Amino acid sequence: MSTEQLATGAENTWCKGCGNFGILAAVTQVLSDLEKQGIDLHNVVIASGIGCHAKIVDYLKINSFYCIHGRVPPVVTGIKLANRSLKVIGFAGDGDAYGEGLSHLIMSAKRNIDVTMIIHNNRVYGLTTGQFTPTSPKGFKGRSTPRGSLEAPLNPILLMLSAGATFVARCYSGKIENLVEVIKAGITHKGFAFIDVLQPCFTFFNTYGFYNSNTYVMEDHDPTDFKKALERAMEWNMTEEGKIPLGIFYRQEKDTFDELILSGKKLDQLAPLDITSVLSRER
Repeated sequence: MSTEQLATGAENTWCKGCGNFGILAAVTQVLSDLEKQGIDLHNVVIASGIGCHAKIVDYLKINSFYCIHGRVPPVVTGIKLANRSLKVIGFAGDGDAYGEGLSHLIMSAKRNIDVTMIIHNNRVYGLTTGQFTPTSPKGFKGRSTPRGSLEAPLNPILLMLSAGATFVARCYSGKIENLVEVIKAGITHKGFAFIDVLQPCFTFFNTYGFYNSNTYVMEDHDPTDFKKALERAMEWNMTEEGKIPLGIFYRQEKDTFDELILSGKKLDQLAPLDITSVLSRER
């Protein structure tokens, strides 16, 4: 399909200037490109949670599923286990994924289920008009924190690296070329692909100026080096200062959760556990 044919014609109700438009444009381009490369879009399923981000499934002519708040990871896991031939893409907001759904996100990364999770990280609850989220900067003033948030923000990249995700990336909705490239790489990656997209909320937390001035695409980074990935992940501490690296921080291929469950492999075919050494360490 062309990008025009992928549009549903549903009225778009995002605010003018919303960073979600950039994500929609990038995903539309990626899907169109993948079909040209031979992927049947009838075998693509997208799912979203609750929040402004979730409307993306209304605007794409692709099999879709609406999830309750924070439950996109278990839903896409179930879809993938039900039919391994599907390409499954989950969309969630920062409040949706890093708040209510954090434990599900961590477990999906730990298991290495073969799905792609794209997080629309605007660092504010936009749909409910401006409350702080787990990634809002310390001092953020919103409806729920009028005097400023006392909490330091979560670092999603560092979290997903430590959780075991085999593809970890960050993009910015204002840099479409890089966003298209990374999303395409994430969807074609075998394993759990995590993409955190900095997506300004023009209405309640307009970060365009800061991101335009401070984001840069990594060109000298080796994504197979886990130690270097950790170092790059800590370059930016999620405050409103500092340079922000974009691109693929880490990429590794290993057995996926769906592959292990559905391939018929028995536990005795997997790497044996040396219980003696484990017990000796615990002593």
